[in-house]
Amino acid sequence: MNYFIKIVVVMFLLDIPLSFAQTQQEHVHHMSHSVMPFDMSETIHIFNMTEAGGIQRVISRNDDAVHQITLIQQHLKREAEKFKRGDYSDPAALHGQAMPGLKELQTAGADINISYADVPLGGQITFETTSLRLLTAIHRWFGAQLSEHGADAKAE
Repeated sequence: MNYFIKIVVVMFLLDIPLSFAQTQQEHVHHMSHSVMPFDMSETIHIFNMTEAGGIQRVISRNDDAVHQITLIQQHLKREAEKFKRGDYSDPAALHGQAMPGLKELQTAGADINISYADVPLGGQITFETTSLRLLTAIHRWFGAQLSEHGADAKAE
């Protein structure tokens, strides 16, 4: 038996996943369930960078998906409350601690106004600041999410 087959057999017996390298977008899509209760493939993340910060919206792709819409709204409302306290642990868990803009947002305190609102088909979090440093951090953070969510996200 050649060496490669022996390795595969051992991995199978030890229940070690036989996974090959994946892109960051594939990783984010696959691991999203660990931080988001809704089905990523049933939703779209929309990032709108504004002059005062930005708006992050998540909506259902299907207007009949009442359960998904409820899950989106509950999740974003909870995330907005955590963000107000500087807790960005869910995005960090999904995208990594080195995510652009993350460190600045975690320490921004009252220098960023964060609010949540229900929208048709989902919910949105609005980030507003008068600090150029934090405005840049918000835009960098949105850009990283746009890049890493791939087909599950778009800019507006």
